[in-house]
Amino acid sequence: MWLKTRMFLLVAVLTAILYGAIVLIGNLTGIGNSISYLVLAFVFLGFQYLIGPAIVGWTMHVKWVTEQQEPDLHRMVAELAQEAKLPKPKVGISEMNVPNAFAYGRTQKDGRVCVTRGILGILNRDELKAVLAHEMSHIKHRDMAIITLLSAIPMILYWVASSFMWGFGGRRDRGAMRCSSASAPLSCTSSPNLLVMYGSRIREYYADLGSTQLGSRPQHLANALYKLTQASNRPRVKEEMKRAEAVKAFFVTDPARAFMEVREIAQIDRGHKGVITYDDLMDLRQKNVRVGFGANFGELFMTHPNMVKRIKHLSTLIS
Repeated sequence: MWLKTRMFLLVAVLTAILYGAIVLIGNLTGIGNSISYLVLAFVFLGFQYLIGPAIVGWTMHVKWVTEQQEPDLHRMVAELAQEAKLPKPKVGISEMNVPNAFAYGRTQKDGRVCVTRGILGILNRDELKAVLAHEMSHIKHRDMAIITLLSAIPMILYWVASSFMWGFGGRRDRGAMRCSSASAPLSCTSSPNLLVMYGSRIREYYADLGSTQLGSRPQHLANALYKLTQASNRPRVKEEMKRAEAVKAFFVTDPARAFMEVREIAQIDRGHKGVITYDDLMDLRQKNVRVGFGANFGELFMTHPNMVKRIKHLSTLIS
């Protein structure tokens, strides 16, 4: 319930910010100007929503695989789709060594679940199924549509702010307006952007919960996250990650943060075994985790939750 409540409050706050900005600018400049930018933003958003899946597939070099080519992968996705009461998504493999998984698509009927080539040799079957269940939960919760719509609000505010700044400079102070117009839209939209990233982090927590609701055990997902973080810290992966930077928000983990997170997660791995076990999670459930100020502050600008906090959340889901 707390995840749903936080998401509801976030949507309410972002909507209130947008409404307040539209009313303010409308009163100052004439409502027609604001409405035109509102319409333009949603037209652009709709276009982005339509072509978004094609861009993700092209960027990640996704190849759709048949049941004959990848029977185990198809079997797991089919079982999860049946459990989630969803149509079976398309199944693809991204020809990248970055160990990860992602889901995308416009609707539940248009769902696509993909894994990278790098993840297949790292996780065992239970761990891979837990990750796929996380991605299936994103489809079930319509997360792509939700985050896309939330992202429209900073975009609208940016365009409205730009219109406002350029529309009010008379000839006497037009030079000053040119200087201020570059910074004002950015300052006007920075807070909503942070709220959108906060919304993305909530959706990740919600998908972790969804993974357990589809039958996966919390320790399997926790250990998968740990393994992916460790593997993402390798030099070869770091170099290849540059190509996927634009779509990393779709990933189950953020490979760009692996260097910092692998050291933080070590405090959960009792005995430094290289894995997180059921006993590790039970022990974590009874104590507080240490997350430094830098990690907490940096999380504000990330689409994924801090990994230690995320695994702590998984420990509370053990039944």
